Amino acid sequence: MHGHHDRPSMVSVGTIIWLSSELMFFAALFASYFTIRAVSPDLWASNTEMLNVPFAAANTTILVLSSLTCQLGVFAAERGQVGRTGSLFQVKGWGLREWFVLTYVMGAIFIGGQATEYVELVHQGMTMQDSAYGSMFYLTTGFHGLHVTGGLIAFLFVLGRTYLARRFTHEQAVSAIVVSYYWHFVDVVWIGLFAMIYLIK
Repeated sequence: MHGHHDRPSMVSVGTIIWLSSELMFFAALFASYFTIRAVSPDLWASNTEMLNVPFAAANTTILVLSSLTCQLGVFAAERGQVGRTGSLFQVKGWGLREWFVLTYVMGAIFIGGQATEYVELVHQGMTMQDSAYGSMFYLTTGFHGLHVTGGLIAFLFVLGRTYLARRFTHEQAVSAIVVSYYWHFVDVVWIGLFAMIYLIK
């Protein structure tokens, strides 16, 4: 009866293909960053001094941990558990909704942290039009921020569907899994960006 569920879902396959094209886009940004950096190392040395590495590391940790909470939500979806079974403080009994809401909050904190960092850097005089470094910094982190925002919208979509639908279906579980692919992708890309921008001096 449910043999057709054993094949990979076309939505999942399509998402993986799309994420591969997104990876190419980020690879181009990485290449541009390193190329411009090689041409003007002094500019890079002076601008990287402005970066608040401990703050960015804390923000990165929040985003990376949100991948874990997202995956726990997927496990709940695969069990067919949409909501919690006990009280809110019994984390073991959490369902898809609770884990995805927590993931959403962590993602929103990350975006808030990034905005705070931008305000601080602009205050220090690092703007997009100021130098090649400013342009590359805001382009790479900004595009990534847009991707995170897209993920947050997707979480709202999945959560909304769980409230609107009368029962939790296989299709809803698939949409939760697809959103998790995207979220993990966004996290992995950020780890690369964080290393490139904040750690490689």
